[in-house]
Amino acid sequence: MTALLVASSGGHLAELHDLAPRLGVGDRRWVTFDSPQSRSLLAGEDVVFVPPATSRDLVGAVKDLLVARRMFGRRQYDRVISTGAGVAMSFFLPATAAGLECTYIESATRTRGPSLTGRLAARMPRARLYTQHPSWADDTWRYGGSIFDAFGAEPIAEPRPVRKVVVTLGTQDRFQFPRLLTRLVEILPPAVDVLWQVGATVIGKMPAGARHQVPSAELHQAMREADVVIAHAGVGSALAAMQAGRRALVVPRRRAHGEHVDDHQVEMARELSRRDLVVAREAAEITLADLDEAAAWTVRASPVVTPFRLSPS
Repeated sequence: MTALLVASSGGHLAELHDLAPRLGVGDRRWVTFDSPQSRSLLAGEDVVFVPPATSRDLVGAVKDLLVARRMFGRRQYDRVISTGAGVAMSFFLPATAAGLECTYIESATRTRGPSLTGRLAARMPRARLYTQHPSWADDTWRYGGSIFDAFGAEPIAEPRPVRKVVVTLGTQDRFQFPRLLTRLVEILPPAVDVLWQVGATVIGKMPAGARHQVPSAELHQAMREADVVIAHAGVGSALAAMQAGRRALVVPRRRAHGEHVDDHQVEMARELSRRDLVVAREAAEITLADLDEAAAWTVRASPVVTPFRLSPS
């Protein structure tokens, strides 16, 4: 039998991809949205691309539900595992109706409680629910571990001058982040070599070479070669930087500026800063000294993969 691993592209997919070796899953099929990131990250895997659904997108969710029903009618699966977002419910509904086991792992960005998708998943009969933060685990939400447990930061003995920078603002089409892009265009010296992944963000003075999306393999290689990674405080971007050995300079999107549906990135920045895995700043506060601080540290991953503790059925 085959497990379905379901996640929207971006941070949710990056988390599930990182967790997959720790879940004890055998045969698997991925379900996600078609993007350069997902094609690069899942190269060689069994993948079904479904219509993209943005945050709280009812039309997109219904389209994915119809795809899910067709998939369950054509092939047998034994369980569905998801890290969100809304596409999780599109597959949980027909899976539950078919008597399949559904597991929802809340994003590590949710440091204080479940997301809207998590709250909806909690209403599903027999759904197995997991948080990546023990502080809000309870009888409903079990703690299984965190994608960040394997990482630790340490200072570099002789930091290099900052000459190469990767800037990634995520790949969502719905939300822009002009405050951060404008600030970086203002302060980054012309001599610095910058790879710009700006997503949907558009400002009056766009940086030369700005790209909407960069394939995962290319982006990760650029991060490994960079002196500094500057990113929005999305879990996918932060995780990619850590995997590349970089202690990223992260800036949270703010709901008050229309940059996201809520302030979960503020919580994410605080949590990663508490772990010393990032340098967290607000957009207007960034200085060149912050880049030097980020470049003076490296992040290393433990060679031992700790299983994510899924409870027996």
